[in-house]
Amino acid sequence: MHFYPINYIEPVFRPPSEAKSLILPVTNGCSWNQCTFCEMYTAPQKKFRPFKQEDIEANLARIAASGQPVRRVFLADGDAITLSTRRLLAILAAIKQYLPQVERVSAYCLPRNVANKSVAELRELAEAGLKMVYVGCESGDDTVLQRVNKGETFASSAAALQKLGEAGITRSVMILTGLGGTELSQQHAVNSARLMNQTQPEYVSTLVVSFPLGQTRLQAGFPGFTLPDTIGLLQELACFIAHLQLHNTVFRSDHASNYLVLKGRMNRDKETLLAKIHAAIARPNEAGLRSEWQRGL
Repeated sequence: MHFYPINYIEPVFRPPSEAKSLILPVTNGCSWNQCTFCEMYTAPQKKFRPFKQEDIEANLARIAASGQPVRRVFLADGDAITLSTRRLLAILAAIKQYLPQVERVSAYCLPRNVANKSVAELRELAEAGLKMVYVGCESGDDTVLQRVNKGETFASSAAALQKLGEAGITRSVMILTGLGGTELSQQHAVNSARLMNQTQPEYVSTLVVSFPLGQTRLQAGFPGFTLPDTIGLLQELACFIAHLQLHNTVFRSDHASNYLVLKGRMNRDKETLLAKIHAAIARPNEAGLRSEWQRGL
């Protein structure tokens, strides 16, 4: 494990697959930060702002001087792609200058900010080193998205994913199991699968929505929200997977929030994964489900 000489504004979040990457701050917080289910960037110190180019380059210079090997870089915080194409190209050029051995740069990405960039701009970013983005679609159901104040629709998410794919940027999409509550569970699952089918992303992962600080913010726009129990969450996940029609997508349900760890490729492993879920529903005590204390919330 490497300890890079960067003074972070805590807390800092990154996808599980970026565990060995250099987390390079280029913005603080999230440019939207109005989703009522999300508590990641609500702390006062996480108010959104972009960092100055000279500060970013100073961090890169210190890392280069440390001699630590860096193969991958994750641009933090919640949505680096909100920066202009000009700013992002300058950051990517600086990474190449200070850390020429870097093979991949990635970032979180809100669909709304892809709308502000043309395919040509996105392709230019890809050619400059931005190889992958993690898109928090959360749901493909417009009612769910409206109730949690996501600021997106099925159409806006689909347009962003298609534009990124056309530009040659790898897309890793996140769907939140349980986000529709018990009331909208099935349509949340079905329409999220429909979004994936229409856009065919390279990666899809499911996480279980959780509320460590309570549901007060969420219930302001989603009164009566009730999170499905463990069996209900597994049934929703089975519904989502059953409706997937993907040609060659890596599927993961291995985030710490999940009760059941699943890994496979869609649709090749679809029936195997469904069989595992149905077995867990039928015999939960024998399925190796994570206990509450094991889940990272």
